[in-house]
Amino acid sequence: MSQDSVRVERAALETSREESRFRAVMNSSVGRNSGLVIALLIVCIVGAATAGDRFTSTDNALTILRLAATTGVVSIGMTFVIIGGGIDLSVGAIVALSSVWCTTIATQQLAEDTHWLWMVAVALLVGAGCGLVNGILIAYGNVVAFIATLAMLASARGLAEIISDKKTQILGANGIDVKGFKDFFTADILGVDVQIWLFALVAVAGWVLLNRTTFGRRTVAVGGNPEAARLAGINVRRHTVYLYVLIGVCCGIAALMLVAKTTTGSSTHGTGYELDAIAAVVIGGTLLTGGRGTIVGTVLGVLIFSTLSIIFTLNNRSFSEQSLLKGAIIVAAVLLQQRLASRSST
Repeated sequence: MSQDSVRVERAALETSREESRFRAVMNSSVGRNSGLVIALLIVCIVGAATAGDRFTSTDNALTILRLAATTGVVSIGMTFVIIGGGIDLSVGAIVALSSVWCTTIATQQLAEDTHWLWMVAVALLVGAGCGLVNGILIAYGNVVAFIATLAMLASARGLAEIISDKKTQILGANGIDVKGFKDFFTADILGVDVQIWLFALVAVAGWVLLNRTTFGRRTVAVGGNPEAARLAGINVRRHTVYLYVLIGVCCGIAALMLVAKTTTGSSTHGTGYELDAIAAVVIGGTLLTGGRGTIVGTVLGVLIFSTLSIIFTLNNRSFSEQSLLKGAIIVAAVLLQQRLASRSST
C-alpha cells in the first residue's frame, strides 16, 4: 500500500472520529441544552427586533419569569413522569381543584383561626391525593396512563365545579383575614417576586432529585426499561405511584401561586396547563417514550414558550396564533427526537 493511500485512510479515520465525537456531544444533554439556549437567544432577538424597548426592559424580563413560574413548577413534575415512561393529562384540573379546595370558606376560616399554612397544606394534600389516585390506578390497576389521567381530568374539574358551585371563590371573602398568605406569596426578595424564587427552588430541587439521588436513577431506569428495572430489584409499581404523587404536589404548589396571583380559587384555573407542561418538557429534550430527560432542558423550554407568548402579546397577535405556533413547535421537536434517535441507533 502506498504512503498516499495510508494518508488518505488516516485522514478518513480522523474525520469519522471527529464526526462521532460531534454526534456524541450533540446527542448528550449538554448538546441539546446548548441548542435550546441558542433557540432562546434567537427568540429574544426576534422580540427585541419586533417590540423594541418594550421587550428589552427589566420589567418585561420579570413578566416573562412570572408567566413561566406557575407552568414551570408543573412542568418540573411532568418531566419526572415522562422520564418514568408515563404521561399526565390531569395537571390543569388538579391545579383547579387544589385552588378551589384551599380557598373554601371553611379552609380560609381555619387559616384565620390558626395559621395561613393550613391553606398551603390543603392545596398540597389535594394535589398529592389526586396524584396518588392516578398512580394507584396506573401501577396497580393496570390502567393506561392516558386513560387514567384523562378520567382524573374530568373528575377533578367536575369536583372543583361542585365545591365552588361554579363560582369564583375570593381570597379573604366574608371579612376573613388571610393577609399572611397573600403577603408571603406576593412578596419581593431582592426585587424579584417570591413566585419566581419558588420556581427556581423547585427547579433546583428537581435537578438534585433527578441527577444526584437514587430516586432519579430509578426514574430513568423505570422509563428506559421497566422489566429490566424490575429484575434489578426496583419496585416499579411503587415508584410509579411516587412519580404521580410528585407531580400532584407540584400542581398543589402551582395552585397556591395562582391563588396568590389572582386572589381567587376557581374551577377554571389551570386550563391548558397539560399542553403547556408537555410542550415544555418535549421541547426540553425529554423523550416521550421515557428513559431520558433533563430539568435544565425543561426550564429552557418553559422560558422559550413564555417569551414567545410575551412577544405575541406585545405585537398584538391572537391567542389562536400562539396555539398554532406551539403545536407546530411540538411536532417539530418530536420529529427531531425521532431523527436523533434513529441516528444514534445506527
